[in-house]
Amino acid sequence: METWREIATGLFVLGGLVLVLVAMAQARDRKGGAKGDVLRAGLIALVVLGVLTLVIATVATKTIAWALVAAVGMIVGTVLFIDA
Repeated sequence: METWREIATGLFVLGGLVLVLVAMAQARDRKGGAKGDVLRAGLIALVVLGVLTLVIATVATKTIAWALVAAVGMIVGTVLFIDA
């Protein structure tokens, strides 16, 4: 595997895990949200993260891979600044 793929995959996973936790927290904070809702939100987010991570690690072009990493970075940055 090329070095750029490893770096892009690692950065994407780090940002993606933060977004999974945010999705689970939002599901928990919803009025009337049950424990199953939180688990479902986390599971769906992890599946999407896993599929996109696999795509970045194997078949995505440099442009698409780094665009996904940048998008996740911007979303995480925005969420962290909003919560602060």
